[in-house]
Amino acid sequence: MKFEFLAQRLFNVPLAIAPGKAEVIMAALADRLGIGHIARLDGSAIAPLMMEDDEGYSDAGRNPRVGYDVVGGVAIIEVCGTLVQKLGSLRPYSGMSGYDGIRQNFLTAMTDPEVKAIMLDIDSPGGEVSGCFDLVDAIYNARGAKPIWSILNESAYSAAYAIASAADRIIVPRTGGTGSIGVIWMHMDWSKALTGAGFKVTFITYGETKADGRPEIPLSADALARFQSDIDKMGELFVSTVARNRNIPADAVRDTQAATYLGADGVSQGLADAVMAPDAAFRALLAEIA
Repeated sequence: MKFEFLAQRLFNVPLAIAPGKAEVIMAALADRLGIGHIARLDGSAIAPLMMEDDEGYSDAGRNPRVGYDVVGGVAIIEVCGTLVQKLGSLRPYSGMSGYDGIRQNFLTAMTDPEVKAIMLDIDSPGGEVSGCFDLVDAIYNARGAKPIWSILNESAYSAAYAIASAADRIIVPRTGGTGSIGVIWMHMDWSKALTGAGFKVTFITYGETKADGRPEIPLSADALARFQSDIDKMGELFVSTVARNRNIPADAVRDTQAATYLGADGVSQGLADAVMAPDAAFRALLAEIA
């Protein structure tokens, strides 16, 4: 199977990502991952989809030593595309942003004497759970030192919303979205495909649960229960983190049931503070530090 490393980052690991985006990624990469057919648990097929090309970024006026721009005393840190734990880049690359780069940019901006405030420029469906909440805590714990605003351009879902919620304020455009406060885990069962192709896989393990979750074998009821327990714990961490960051009851966050909210609906749920176009929100931030 090709692209084994990519498959390991997508399947059989918890993801804090909007389900629709997960389907887009799976469908777009199906051929490369050796998947001939993708189906939801309800039995309906997911049609192949095309992913948009990455937008180009101009290097004009950028400081090559840091991964953010400073405009009017505001450090603009991009949180765009699918979020991964380690990307090794200070800026979004190939449709992804790394928690490692966001963290380094944020900590550098906090100590940068030219930076009076920080803008998290967010447009992301979310991504990996690993590394997300440590980054969220780092941003949250820095509150008070400099103004930190999350300005959505256009949406912040799941892991991206966790990051957005760590800021002092969240501004969402009319057509932007917030929410998807939940965790998803996708298990691929290749056992029938392997059998049909004439392959039989035998795992020789030390420890009864060592092979649980492997795509070459069906997922047992016991394994499903254990994985569900892990997902529940991560989901409760997500709920408690957002409740703390937004100062709203945990029950209110939990009751969203990972729903997404458009523009003003997110404000009414306490998930955002105001509805503004990104440029208007940026001018409001400039006015605050003037």
